[in-house]
Amino acid sequence: MNLKFLLPILLIFVLVVSCNSNNSKEDKKVYKPVFYRAVNGKDTAILALNINDKRFYGRYEILYHRIGKDSGDVRGDLRGDTLRGDYHYISNGGSWKRIPLALLKKDNNLYLGKGVIGTIFNLPCFVPEVPIEYNNSDFIFEEVKE
Repeated sequence: MNLKFLLPILLIFVLVVSCNSNNSKEDKKVYKPVFYRAVNGKDTAILALNINDKRFYGRYEILYHRIGKDSGDVRGDLRGDTLRGDYHYISNGGSWKRIPLALLKKDNNLYLGKGVIGTIFNLPCFVPEVPIEYNNSDFIFEEVKE
């Protein structure tokens, strides 16, 4: 009789302890804020990131001269010298869109990558068979230091 009573209590205790444990050190890592700006002709892009050694998130805004702007959030992972993630934005005050984002860190600058976009599970991503092009970037972001 005691075993029938003790087993559910023990099970609940293990469940509560496992749910409250801090098994993710990712949450404790400090994010460093970094601000970037890029100019292409009369268009300007602003990228405000929070970065740690594995992940990034932040705001990205592209100001098109006399046309409007795209403004939204970026998030993703760091893989070596590449930031890969997505850009979820509202375009010129219209509807929400999501596109993949790739940035190459080289010489203290971020180069915006171009690639072929496909979908996997209804989410846009770069097609893995086609390499991402960084040599002819629309935007080369330079860090802005205050």
